[in-house]
Amino acid sequence: MSTATVTPEVVTAPPASTTPVTLTDAAIAKVKEIMSTQDPLPAGLRIGVVGGGCSGFQYSMSFENQSGMMDKVLRFEDLKVFVDATSAMYLNGCKVDYVETLEAAGFKFENPTVKSTCGCGSSFSV
Repeated sequence: MSTATVTPEVVTAPPASTTPVTLTDAAIAKVKEIMSTQDPLPAGLRIGVVGGGCSGFQYSMSFENQSGMMDKVLRFEDLKVFVDATSAMYLNGCKVDYVETLEAAGFKFENPTVKSTCGCGSSFSV
C-alpha cells in the first residue's frame, strides 16, 4: 500500500500596506522651521497631487489648520501630515526629502509610481 505525500499549499500574504508618503529627517526639520514662522501656527502640512503641468500632475504642499474628513493623518515626530484619499493613490510609497545644493534648494519627491516626468521636472504622469 503506497502512501501519497501531501504538500501543503504555500500562500503568500499580501504586502503590508505602505504609508502613502514618508519624509526624511531633513524634510521634517525644514517643514518645522518654516511652520514656526507662521502666525497662527498651522496644525500640519498637506501634501497632495493636483492636475496640471506638462505631464498631467503636480505635487502640492501647503499648511493646514485642520484635516479634512477623508484625510489620512500621518505623524512624523510631532509633525502632522495630511493626505487626501485621491492623492494617497498617486503618492503610495513616495519619499519627500529637502535638499540644498549650489544651484537650488527645495523639496524633492521620489515617487516609485511615476512613469515619466516633464523636462523641467515639475510635473509627472503615472
